[in-house]
Amino acid sequence: MEPTTEVVTARPAPTLAGFIDHYLGYRMTGYEPALHRGLPSRHLTFIVAIGHTIDVVAQTDPRQQPANYRCVLSGLQASPASIANPADQEGLAIALTPLGSRTLFGLPAGELWDTTLEFADLAGPTGHELWERLQGPASWPQRFAACDQVLTRLARHDRLVVPELAWAWRTLVDTGGTTGIGELSTEIGWSRQHLARRFGAEFGLSPKLAARVTRFERARRMLQRTPSYVTIAQVAATCGYYDQAHLNRDFAELAGCSPTTLLAEEIPSVQDEPGSTGRG
Repeated sequence: MEPTTEVVTARPAPTLAGFIDHYLGYRMTGYEPALHRGLPSRHLTFIVAIGHTIDVVAQTDPRQQPANYRCVLSGLQASPASIANPADQEGLAIALTPLGSRTLFGLPAGELWDTTLEFADLAGPTGHELWERLQGPASWPQRFAACDQVLTRLARHDRLVVPELAWAWRTLVDTGGTTGIGELSTEIGWSRQHLARRFGAEFGLSPKLAARVTRFERARRMLQRTPSYVTIAQVAATCGYYDQAHLNRDFAELAGCSPTTLLAEEIPSVQDEPGSTGRG
């Protein structure tokens, strides 16, 4: 049987905009069971399994034991996890920004840095409800609506990241990780040291590392989507790397492999950016 992939995307309810960038529903059938890399991203990992649990066989923090998750929530990271993918899998990924951690969960994203947990362990009965409402036969619009309903109940708009840090995060993302900490600190009016300290406490990583992760993510997506005649060196230049060797070093550290290896081994990734909304 030929492998098949179904991907449907949607924007969240307006009250969740700015905290969740999009929802992505996926159904993959007929693939050979394999290990998949859970890669660093500008989003927290937040995925609800439908059917098979998510089997993390190697965590980003080697001190954390492998585990199975019905609804997995992970903080930002700077190294890959290893996930065992069955032949058939289905789920719904929630592209949660670190700005949404305080609003939805009442804690800074930095407290989830390099950590993976079952969402119900954080959210209690609401976490169980989110998983339960997405199980069984339902359309993707119905599942997206269930996410809106459950997550909107969690959201409290009096719990926000301070404006200076929210602006710094959005600027790094919007510029593809090409803005330096000196530019950010000058615009905000903080010293570089104060910005680095506050940024790290809020998000779990330094502005420099956040820029690296953002740049890496942009390069990875560009490599996956551009025609074969576009070279890795051209992608490196477009994404702000000094040269191809610089890009290769970041891939080795952040993905655990070279760009060509990643492209050769990857099945469709639920971390990919949606091209268009699939919500009616």
